Amino acid sequence: MASSLTCTGVIWALLSFLSAATSCVGFFMPYWLWGSQLGKPVSFGTFRRCSYPVHDESRQMMVMVEECGRYASFQGIPSTEWRICTIVTGLGCGLLLLVALTALMGCCVSELISRTVGRVAGGIQFLGGLLIGAGCALYPLGWDSEEVRQTCGYISGQFDLGKCEIGWAYYCTGAGAAAAMLLCTWLACFSGKKQKHYPY
Repeated sequence: MASSLTCTGVIWALLSFLSAATSCVGFFMPYWLWGSQLGKPVSFGTFRRCSYPVHDESRQMMVMVEECGRYASFQGIPSTEWRICTIVTGLGCGLLLLVALTALMGCCVSELISRTVGRVAGGIQFLGGLLIGAGCALYPLGWDSEEVRQTCGYISGQFDLGKCEIGWAYYCTGAGAAAAMLLCTWLACFSGKKQKHYPY
C-alpha cells in the first residue's frame, strides 16, 4: 500500500485522529459542568443534560429524573451563550474530524497529501481548534442561567461556578483543541511528500 505521507505525516495523521476524537467525545458528553439538585447529581454539556426536575402530580412535589438526553429543541438550551457555544464547538469538531479522516486516508492513498495540501490541512486544524477554544471560552458566560443557578446553589454567575465543578468533558474538549492547534498544525507542515514533477 502506497502512502502519500512522510514518517512525520503518519504521526500527524494519528495525532490528528486522537485530537479530533478527544474533542468530539468531550463535546458530545454532557459532563462539562457538575452540580447537584434535590440531593441528586446533575451535569450539563452544551446541548445535553443529565438529571432534571419534574413535578410529580401524585406526591405534589418536585422529583429528579435521573436520565441523560438532549434538550427538546435548540431554543430549549438554557442560554444564548450555550447555543452559540454548541454551534461554534460543533463546527470546530467537524473541521478536526474532516482533516483527521483525510490524513488517515493519506496513509493508504498515494499522492493524496502533498506538502501544500498538508499545510492547508494544518490551517484548517488551527481554525477548528480556534473555534473549539472559542466555544470553551463562551461556555462560562452561560453559568448565570436559571437552570445552572438551581443546580449550583443560586450563587453561580458568569465565570463563577458557585457550588458546581467543571467536568472532565470540558477539559477533554479543550485538550483536543489545544493538541490540534499546537501539535497537529505544526506537524502538518512536514506531513506530505514532495510531489513528482512530470514533464507532460
